[in-house]
Amino acid sequence: MPSSDPAQMKALRVQRYGEPADVLHLDDAPVPTPRAGQVRIRVHACALNPADWAVCQGFIPLPLPRGIGFDVSGVVDAIGEGVTGVSIGDLVFGVPDYIGYPTAGASEFAVMKVWYPIPNGLSLEHAACLPMAVETATRSLDLLGLSKGQTIMVNGGGTMTGFAAVQIALLRGAHVIASAGETFADRLRALGASVTPYGDGMVERVREIANGAPDFALHTARVEGALPGLIRIVDGDPRRVMSFSDFDKDGLGVRTTGREKGVVHRYDVLGDYAQLAADGRFAIPIARTFTWDDWQDAVKISMAGRAHGKLVLVVNRDAAARL
Repeated sequence: MPSSDPAQMKALRVQRYGEPADVLHLDDAPVPTPRAGQVRIRVHACALNPADWAVCQGFIPLPLPRGIGFDVSGVVDAIGEGVTGVSIGDLVFGVPDYIGYPTAGASEFAVMKVWYPIPNGLSLEHAACLPMAVETATRSLDLLGLSKGQTIMVNGGGTMTGFAAVQIALLRGAHVIASAGETFADRLRALGASVTPYGDGMVERVREIANGAPDFALHTARVEGALPGLIRIVDGDPRRVMSFSDFDKDGLGVRTTGREKGVVHRYDVLGDYAQLAADGRFAIPIARTFTWDDWQDAVKISMAGRAHGKLVLVVNRDAAARL
């Protein structure tokens, strides 16, 4: 249901903070104008993430109204001053400017702060799934200092950032042990990871697989209370544990991806992983796609922990004619 007013567009955003199902609405909003150094896209697809629900809950306390959607793909339709190397009509994916505007990626148009061309062979839906998972996983592994030949335990290999981290670690030549449920266990094994189920005895199972203590542990699952076990897995050294899903409220001393000093986002790797995805060497699975008519189902499924892959809002199926 595109907006009938060319100066207005449809966008998912919040007018007040609270539970996502209560505060997130499909609004009419002004079409944003790109500033210098930016481009605007007509959005084709927006991947939805748990971070979007955190926005609804006020985790990023910015002035309201506030849009959601950190991962998008689409067609360039406006170019800001000083931008080179991109043309109107180009297919791109990346990260919208979700701070500088009252709308973000879950909208008919989005202004981009980071963008890369979509390589041939990669669909716009799959391209939209890459930015947050790839950037967060890369940054986490970099902060840990993971290198070839080392062993890492990824707690939550079935989360999409965990699934990305497993692949990135394997591509770096590391040994990977992942905890996962039945949905992704076989896929993770096919990639080359050793897999163990969650639950009682996981610490002992991981240490047996690793023949001792892994070099690092990365916590990606939205499961509180897991950090003490991960610390035991790495011989009691909390600095060898990195988490981006549990911010160590108990002061155990683990490291947290979003709160490290001097953090530099690794958007620079997005183009490389897009090409790997186009070549069939990297993937973020899509569980289901949605439209403006059923976007609320995506919220319910994600909040209930039943996504089992990326949930993708397809905003405009006519935005790109290629593929």
